[in-house]
Amino acid sequence: MRPAPWRVTHKRRDTEDTWTLELVKYGNGDVEPYAPGQFAMLYAFGAGEAPISVSEIGHRRLVHTVRAVGPTTRAICALDTGAQLGVRGPFGTSWPMEASEGSDVVIVAGGIGLAPVRPAILHVLANRERYGRVSVLYGGRSPADLLYQDDLERWRSRFDVDVDVTVDAAPGDWRGRVGLVTKLIPRAAFDPTDTVAMIVGPEVMMRFTALALRERGVPADQVHVSLERSMRCAIGLCGHCQLGPAFVCRDGPVVTWERAEALLEVRER
Repeated sequence: MRPAPWRVTHKRRDTEDTWTLELVKYGNGDVEPYAPGQFAMLYAFGAGEAPISVSEIGHRRLVHTVRAVGPTTRAICALDTGAQLGVRGPFGTSWPMEASEGSDVVIVAGGIGLAPVRPAILHVLANRERYGRVSVLYGGRSPADLLYQDDLERWRSRFDVDVDVTVDAAPGDWRGRVGLVTKLIPRAAFDPTDTVAMIVGPEVMMRFTALALRERGVPADQVHVSLERSMRCAIGLCGHCQLGPAFVCRDGPVVTWERAEALLEVRER
């Protein structure tokens, strides 16, 4: 699959090292629909290609939130409005939006992990009547590292979703919670026998969040995580993202904790 040309129509700086880019495809060709949780391969000409989760989905429009951590992602983040980049996708598995209907939904994100799960939150809120109680639990290193602060305030203003935010460390003027995001789980309101959980963040955070949800009684096959590994081809051929018997680009990134727990015990070489 060759990268198709897309144009940057809007750019916003979210944190010191993170930007959100809104993309629109050139021409009149069809755009294969993306599902919440899937990712695209973004190609910065002359720099390389990187897998980036979709943070919002629209008609012939994609939004990606990108942290500048290497040459390719730094080149993507440096693109200005009007610049062109290549896009391949969609790739990977998605969040279980249909299977979650009728159940309580608990979404737990750490740091930039809010970006891959944001389309799921937007979908649930746009179809609120299809779901039970909804909790969004979000943690960051500091208040300055929190993404989508306008979204968080807007979601907080609703009466049909519980939003709880915490940071690892904060200055004296911070009036919110301080502590690990896992500490928010015991106080969240949901029925563990009828809950679907979606988790994204650093691997250690996902592990302890899944364990905390399991301790609350949520079945392992109803806890979903989004895995991250180095990817090149995105179609399960090159082997860069192989994790035991699974290829994260093809069999993931979204998998149940029932499956992920065993996969994460595999040592990378």
